[in-house]
Amino acid sequence: MRVLVVGSGGREHALAWALAKSDKVTEVLCAPGNAGMAAEFENVDISVDDHAALVELARTREVALTVIGPEAPLCDGIVDRFTEAGLRVFGPTAAAAEIEGDKAYAKRLMKIANVPTGEARIFERYEDAREYIATRDTGVVVKAAGLAAGKGVSVCADPADALLEVERMMADRVFGDAGATVVVEELLKGEELSVLALVDGQTIYVLDTAQDHKAVGDGDTGPNTGGMGAYSPAPIATPDVMAMVEREVLVPIVDALRNDHAPYRGVLYAGLMLTAAGPKVLEFNCRFGDPEIQAVLMRLDSDLYDMLSAVVDGTLADADIRWNPKPAVCVAMASGGYPGTYEKGKRIYGLTEAAAMPGVKVFHAGTAQIEDVTVTSGGRVLGVTALGDDIADAKARAYAAVDVIEFEGAFTRTDIADKAIRAADSA
Repeated sequence: MRVLVVGSGGREHALAWALAKSDKVTEVLCAPGNAGMAAEFENVDISVDDHAALVELARTREVALTVIGPEAPLCDGIVDRFTEAGLRVFGPTAAAAEIEGDKAYAKRLMKIANVPTGEARIFERYEDAREYIATRDTGVVVKAAGLAAGKGVSVCADPADALLEVERMMADRVFGDAGATVVVEELLKGEELSVLALVDGQTIYVLDTAQDHKAVGDGDTGPNTGGMGAYSPAPIATPDVMAMVEREVLVPIVDALRNDHAPYRGVLYAGLMLTAAGPKVLEFNCRFGDPEIQAVLMRLDSDLYDMLSAVVDGTLADADIRWNPKPAVCVAMASGGYPGTYEKGKRIYGLTEAAAMPGVKVFHAGTAQIEDVTVTSGGRVLGVTALGDDIADAKARAYAAVDVIEFEGAFTRTDIADKAIRAADSA
């Protein structure tokens, strides 16, 4: 059977790679794809926002299943378009995707469903937001309510910094209309945990856990990015914690979406802070986390095509999902200047050497092909991912592969998975 993966990032490369391992999948199409995907699959030059052309591609090429990677087309209703055309597609409807597309909506729904989350205020007027922040004497988090490519969240330990951020979002509109409404939230303390769950409308299956590294610098310093690396599994996700997450977070929010006429079918991502009072939701996303999914899929021993088909067909309760017990670490290689401005078109060296290293898979994110040369085309360029005997071994393998890859301005965090290594050492 032929499958179509919509998107061009590291998440989509990982999904295409995992789907291609299925005995049922004979061909993988990627639209628009990237240089790494073109080396393994067939890229089709169709933008993720050209829904009509993507529907036509799936119809004419007799695609058995389309998997939508990024959040923007999901929020714009691409799944609705595919469904109306009678095509099988993995992902939530536009109504259900609002759980990510509108952070203000998500906050209101969490309150209705009694899902644990930080206290927050929602503002549609810049003056009101500024007046509120000026009364605070502790740090806050300022979030653009709309989609901002993973960059619309600013953690401000000082309220003075929050005033600057809300001005950037609401007055200067650095994120466009995404910042027309902002959520000002209490600054939660603890460790972050990423939980990805498959949902078929009724059944919820929680995938193995991961921990993302959002800040650009070592020690979780600097501005937030789309993610500088991840590892799986996360030691902090103990059985007691996961039971609480399922009971207090996933079940009530899925029920609340159904009651709000937005039944959820796809993958639901819960970004959590493990506070002293228990897990609290930082955000919900309507798609696989990036780079978390790179680490998670390295450990998947089951057929991803069967898993996603079970979600589409409403048979997730019968799915048999197995995991490799070995941990995986993903390290993002980024362009100099990211998450701010950066240059593109830098030639990438060492990809073949890295790919040949045991246990390593290099997922492309922001790459393009110019004749026979692979060059940078984005902020996060590569997700260098490795499986290891233990978490320290997985980290060592990933960074050894990073060391053989070069492009002008390349940088990484050097401490991906250190929290898990410290936890293993202390145990």
